[in-house]
Amino acid sequence: MSDVSPVLTVAADGDVRIVTLNRPERLNGVSEELHRRLSEVWRELAEDPKARAVVLTGAGRAFSAGGDFDHLLRHHHDPELRERSIRRDRTIQTEMIRFPLPVVAAVNGPAVGLGCSLALACDLVLMAEDAYLADPHVPVGLVAGDGGVTLWPLLTSLLRVKEYLFTGDRIPAATAVELGLANRAVPAGHLMDDALALAHRLAAQPAEALRATKAALAAVVEQVSRGGMEAALLAERSTMTSPDHIRVINELASRAHRRPAASEEN
Repeated sequence: MSDVSPVLTVAADGDVRIVTLNRPERLNGVSEELHRRLSEVWRELAEDPKARAVVLTGAGRAFSAGGDFDHLLRHHHDPELRERSIRRDRTIQTEMIRFPLPVVAAVNGPAVGLGCSLALACDLVLMAEDAYLADPHVPVGLVAGDGGVTLWPLLTSLLRVKEYLFTGDRIPAATAVELGLANRAVPAGHLMDDALALAHRLAAQPAEALRATKAALAAVVEQVSRGGMEAALLAERSTMTSPDHIRVINELASRAHRRPAASEEN
């Protein structure tokens, strides 16, 4: 498969496809272009006849720091962008749930907001020992609509979901494993080798049996999560123009633009 956009690359390692979020200078913060590509790539990969498994990772020192501040600021005054973003969030969640091939997340650094949701939407999650998860939608004035409500209650207890979604606190790799949000933590230098080894092991499994098992599990996920996903997405759209969100994002963006870094807040 050839690369369609430099912000998200797809490379082949035999029958495994490596999908890389590729904005390392912005900690792989999600711009509109990257958001669009994330809503398209899963269907493209599903149509790749030679692909048997996928590894999802980030370029540089982050998996994804979440929403790029410039992109977030545009939502405050652009209703068409808000609608487009919600549609893409819905597509990303649905396409990843229904995606027929096994996906291994190689979480090489911070996975925040949408970045966290992308990691937890994968079938298996390996984290570098110094990586962390966080979903600070609520602290920045947004509803956790791009995956937190959909996925977290299926992975860990509702009490812990509420604690971390309400506070936005960071979850270190070892704690993520304890909570059931990751399969294991590995030394950073071994992460991609371990993720690729696992993906190749899955690629070698009997394809029909693996796909049908994943499809049956996806049916469970969709049945349990559909109402919550829609409620959260619609509520997130509403909070994109809330006074709290506008105030917090402007404050964070002002600080971020004084240093060469992307958001780690959404």
